[in-house]
Amino acid sequence: MKQILIVITALFLLAACGTNKGKQDDSGRKVITVSILPQRTFVEKIVGDDFEVNLLIPPGSSPAAYTLLPSQLKDIAKSAVWFRIGYIGFEHSWKDKVAEANSKMKVINISEGLDLIADKIEQHGDHVHIDGVDPHVWLSPTLVKQMTKEILDEVIILNQDKAEEYTANYEKFASECDQLDAELRTKLEPYKGRKFIVFHPSLSYYARDYELDQYSLETGGKEPTPSHLKSVVDMANNEDIRVIYIQSEFDREHARVFADEINGKIIQVWPLNPEWEKNLRDMTDTLIANF
Repeated sequence: MKQILIVITALFLLAACGTNKGKQDDSGRKVITVSILPQRTFVEKIVGDDFEVNLLIPPGSSPAAYTLLPSQLKDIAKSAVWFRIGYIGFEHSWKDKVAEANSKMKVINISEGLDLIADKIEQHGDHVHIDGVDPHVWLSPTLVKQMTKEILDEVIILNQDKAEEYTANYEKFASECDQLDAELRTKLEPYKGRKFIVFHPSLSYYARDYELDQYSLETGGKEPTPSHLKSVVDMANNEDIRVIYIQSEFDREHARVFADEINGKIIQVWPLNPEWEKNLRDMTDTLIANF
């Protein structure tokens, strides 16, 4: 009986150690969780394949309304850190459940400290209260450069032996961000002030960076009202705009109705494309071709 108790105790301790370890995958690599595909690209630019990068919102799903699957909790339980993009609907709705799945996991909002687009930003004593934040910060090269510095600081804590390598990787990627920003700025210089129409307002930071004017059918995360639809149709006709851009994860029906109203066409874009640099170049070329 005593030997049986010893075996049971040993098995319990092994299980407990496996649970508490909770920060490595089956290959022994530490696990980092991210919310969206471009973040995985940013992390891998710095760390290569030193970490397992766990993606919460799979391709084709909307970050505004995604529902976490029970099977994903085991990957969260292994994670050392969760890099939140900051203000997407999924993160707000599920942050408590994610935290419950791994109370030891560090949670980093990589949008903290950025120049955010928001409905309201107010200073309250020693903190800032922000409402209605546009979450699409990853579509601005200048902001991505800042966000990846946050990622760098955290991965160095997780693997201090590689601090020099990770820093060099970050500096290389930061330079690529600068080059991309300069390239896009040069291409779009002749089109400053030009208007374009999207279904969902995902290009707000991009438009701000390059002095374009984005109009969206969707407002406040809601489908367009008849009056709003009419106002955008009128603007499109006045400006001779014959294109609406829609993200791949959204229903095309409202965009189709709008396109019919302006005798125009729908062009699909994918802001969540993991080929981040190429995607921004391609979207820029597409916009220019349709101005």
